[in-house]
Amino acid sequence: MFQFFEQLSSRIAAPFIGETRRNSKVWSCRCGQSVFFPNTRCLACEAALGYLPQQSRVVALEPAGEPGTWRLSDEPGIGLYRRCANLQTPAACNWLFPAHDLGEFCVACSLNRTIPDLADVENHERWRKVETAKRRMVAQLISLGLKVIPKSVDEERGLAFDFIGVDIEGRKPTTGHANGLITLDIKEADDAHREAVRVQMREPYRTLLGHFRHEVGHYYWDQLIANTHWEEGFRGLFGDERASYAEALDRHYEQGAPADWQTHSVSAYATMHPWEDWAETWAHYLHMMDAVDTALGFGMSAREMELDYQPFPLDTLYDPQHPSGPAFLSFVNAWIELAGMLNELSRSMGQPDFYPFVLPPAVIAKLHFIHLVIQEAGGKADEVLQAA
Repeated sequence: MFQFFEQLSSRIAAPFIGETRRNSKVWSCRCGQSVFFPNTRCLACEAALGYLPQQSRVVALEPAGEPGTWRLSDEPGIGLYRRCANLQTPAACNWLFPAHDLGEFCVACSLNRTIPDLADVENHERWRKVETAKRRMVAQLISLGLKVIPKSVDEERGLAFDFIGVDIEGRKPTTGHANGLITLDIKEADDAHREAVRVQMREPYRTLLGHFRHEVGHYYWDQLIANTHWEEGFRGLFGDERASYAEALDRHYEQGAPADWQTHSVSAYATMHPWEDWAETWAHYLHMMDAVDTALGFGMSAREMELDYQPFPLDTLYDPQHPSGPAFLSFVNAWIELAGMLNELSRSMGQPDFYPFVLPPAVIAKLHFIHLVIQEAGGKADEVLQAA
């Protein structure tokens, strides 16, 4: 049995040998057809498919004795499951949960406090896109071993989402986080609208998944940093979060980012306030983890290419003496090489860079800090099966 990061590290260190691997983002139906994270039915054999979040895998299903219950085709004796009630809605959720659990929704859909007004037919497709991105983020949080608790279970420490549009008085919602509630303007699911805002805000990158990863970073700051032994280290790296957020916001939009922001921050917006620096860097940590994991699952590696990238040394890290330091550096250096390769692929198609960011040494230290926080918080990732 491996922890998620231990497994990822071993896959970075070992050559890819071709077989499908655990957590590779590619699974097999009972008929052998490759299936993927959002799939609800196998296109080859018509088997029902579902996603098991605690095992991080898509499985083929067979009807069980009780109506609405299912068993796993490959392990029929381990228990019964139900499919999320949002399977039959525009959200098209393919997640499973144990049949004995109360409620109708999976852990991801249980986080929803407000869904879009479905009387507006345009919101059907918007909600599908939003839920697809949210499920990918929630699946990643679970795989990293982080607690995902709905506010309906724990109002004080839980997490919830509002997906809303313009209210009856014509006011637009503001995407953001407050006390565990993440609000998203449903129009962010419109590609044209989102791109217009990205250009207006002079952002190099703006996606639904990016929004979720950033905002959930604020939530986990409250859960993992505030009033813990990590506060001093946080302030040494990111700055003192007790500085006025309102004043920092006004200053950022009046003056912009400092001229040297690229030497110490992952984005211009990260310079606005220590909380935003944390959230931006947290989002990039999740981007990197997921992208490297997916690339390795498909056998992608830039290791054999002659890319003139100088690897970061150990003393770049927040804690150079930490036992996981070399493995974390291997992960970061693998990402730098992969991003370079993917940027060139994007350019060959006339598209913007896949990863339009530069990671200076100061950001590597911040990423390592986040990595250590996650590992301590439960980054054991629910144990995953060792690849055969």
